[in-house]
Amino acid sequence: MIKVQREDFDVGRELAQLTGGNHKIGGVTLFVGLVRDMADNAEISAMTLEHYPGMTEKQLEKINEEAQRRWPLEASLIIHRYGRLEPGEQIVLVATASPHRQAAFEACHFLIDWLKTKAPFWKLEETPDGGHWVDARDSDNTAADRWRLEEPQSD
Repeated sequence: MIKVQREDFDVGRELAQLTGGNHKIGGVTLFVGLVRDMADNAEISAMTLEHYPGMTEKQLEKINEEAQRRWPLEASLIIHRYGRLEPGEQIVLVATASPHRQAAFEACHFLIDWLKTKAPFWKLEETPDGGHWVDARDSDNTAADRWRLEEPQSD
């Protein structure tokens, strides 16, 4: 399931909906991304996330479909917020559910790595020196590149 929304999310409620009594699920893995108050040694007072409605959801669905293709998932969820967010607020939730814990871990890791590099979101950080757009980080690209080389494994 894909959700792109302005409002915050309740992790417990989302996980309950994700698993929904599916007893084939043996493991659920999740990642919650938060707004930090520092980046590259600069204080951040807020971050504004922008996206292209329709295009963003379509790309997130492609990323999610790739995870479903690679790992035996019973369910997966991507929630990504947009708008102005302050330090400590939740930005993103990625959750995967599988009969096998290893598949759940790997698929979740894959999804967040590919989200960072392939999802059409733009981030404007507000600092004491003014606002600036966040460029892609080499470390994010390196993390995403590893998924082009590895084949999934289950336990």
